[in-house]
Amino acid sequence: MKVVLFCGGYGMRMRNGMADDVPKPMQMVGPRPLLWHVMRYYAHFGHTEFILCLGYGAHYIKDFFLHYQETASNDFVLRDGQVQLLSTDISDWTVSFVHTGQDSPIGERLRRVRHLLDGEEMFLANYADVLTDAPMDEIVARFTTSDAGASMMVVPPQSSFHCVEMGADGMVSGITPVSNLPLWENGGYFVLRQDVFEHLPPGGDLVQDACGELAKDGRLLAYPYRGFWQPADTVKERAALEAGYAQGERPWMLWENDAGAPA
Repeated sequence: MKVVLFCGGYGMRMRNGMADDVPKPMQMVGPRPLLWHVMRYYAHFGHTEFILCLGYGAHYIKDFFLHYQETASNDFVLRDGQVQLLSTDISDWTVSFVHTGQDSPIGERLRRVRHLLDGEEMFLANYADVLTDAPMDEIVARFTTSDAGASMMVVPPQSSFHCVEMGADGMVSGITPVSNLPLWENGGYFVLRQDVFEHLPPGGDLVQDACGELAKDGRLLAYPYRGFWQPADTVKERAALEAGYAQGERPWMLWENDAGAPA
């Protein structure tokens, strides 16, 4: 299945502390950017045809792939000045680079790559800055057996705040972590059918417009997941991913479990 990745946002919540204008999907986690980690996740499940919806900082993403260094994440032998790779990680990928507008909302970015999805009954879509270890094969299988027009992963609220229950007199009767409430947030990792475009107006939003309309029709499927799911919307969140990588805590890197796979 083809994978559409939304890579064109400004990432304003990550601007604080950044010394340059590198877009959020190109922020590093270990020797590779966030975008690469997301793509390797999909490739682990056999999905290696990617459509990158570019916008802000598009040249950084293009340059990364045009000058890709396999030796950064693969073992190799250097003999007589020549590099012999012992493994590879993107040689079987097909990547389309499409500029979908500097300020386009995600729904409009998807509309602008629709022509590249002709003939695809179903396809995958996601943000380029959220990592997980969720079973994508199971997500796809569940969606395939439904008649839903779209599926999205939903996760518990990520806030560390607590909700306070109190009476009219101000006396507190209970304190509950937000993450323990019976609420779910959009976690991305979409599986979509072609009819999602019927609910996607020009300049529209994928979640609010298309998914909202499908939900009204009873055709939006949720995949609740309480396992590892980590966005990188802020400098703090990205730093947490980097720290986890450095300590060997990399649950999203499912490909490390493959025999002989590179890190």
